Amino acid sequence: MASPIKLTQYSHGGGCGCKIAPAVLAQMLAAMPRPPSYPNLMVGTESSDDAAVYRLNDLQAVVVTTDFFMPIVDDARDFGRIAATNALSDVYAMGATPILALAVVGMPIDKLPLDTIRDILAGGVAVCEAAGIPLAGGHSIDAPEPIYGLVAVGIAHPDHIKRNDRAQTGDVLILGKPLGVGILSAAMKKGELSDAGYREMVDTTTQLNCVGAKLGGLTEVHAMTDVTGFALLGHLLEMCRGSKLGATIHYTQLPILPTALQLAQQGYATGAAERNWSSYGAEVNLPRDFPEWQRKLLCDPQTSGGLLVACAPSAVAEVLAAFHADGFAAACVIGQMEEGAARVSVLGKA
Repeated sequence: MASPIKLTQYSHGGGCGCKIAPAVLAQMLAAMPRPPSYPNLMVGTESSDDAAVYRLNDLQAVVVTTDFFMPIVDDARDFGRIAATNALSDVYAMGATPILALAVVGMPIDKLPLDTIRDILAGGVAVCEAAGIPLAGGHSIDAPEPIYGLVAVGIAHPDHIKRNDRAQTGDVLILGKPLGVGILSAAMKKGELSDAGYREMVDTTTQLNCVGAKLGGLTEVHAMTDVTGFALLGHLLEMCRGSKLGATIHYTQLPILPTALQLAQQGYATGAAERNWSSYGAEVNLPRDFPEWQRKLLCDPQTSGGLLVACAPSAVAEVLAAFHADGFAAACVIGQMEEGAARVSVLGKA
């Protein structure tokens, strides 16, 4: 965990907590002109989905995305690994398989040693190798803060693409990874994260969501996304809005990283959690006297978070088996989709 260069001191934010708040982003995009219609563009900007999808032919669709951010950890190689894993997640979230990636690199050349920058890049290469794809190039600039990520390209059968706006009434919601990454990062910035907590954070954020490619082939998986900077509530609300449905989640069923749970109870949280709540809290129903620390956990920005799957009840066992076979031991049912306005209702509290 120790590093001679503490990367987080060079950035004002870290990981997916750097994302522009949902409400601000919506205002920015509201005035954008509607693009022309392209018959082969299967997924564009209309649904706030994880990646763009373009049909090449009856058997192939190409999936393209980009994701990059500032350091969430101080260790250079870990930063590169986390950023690359997070970027590839958007391809898996569409039900696709990555085929190659390009690096997006912005570094303060006058502040960071070249060895540190090489370690960041090496971390990205290692993740791409683990995913079985080449990191085939990229682009770099001299920037005031460290930035790293990938342009990721994947491929899938057009019928296997999983959008975030196709959930159906009665679908069961399954979450693949535990929550709490933002809380761990908040403690780390204060120098108060234990070695065990740091290992929890790195282990979960560098676990590739490759199970998404398998889930793409299941017809009873109706919608899928990954939980990142807008937190569980924000990304579930995107699913609700796109699908024109409501959702209920059961707080006591949520998987939470053990150290993050302890820290949340002690009041650790990110500023992004409050920005998230300010953006979409009006669309969330909470139990009476719901503790503030639990609300912040539901709004906690996840970096390289888990897949959120909406599937038919008959497919729950198969979906969970796929998660568990790929090493996602915490994957579990957290709620369901239902008729009604695009809102999320939270039941229960610890």
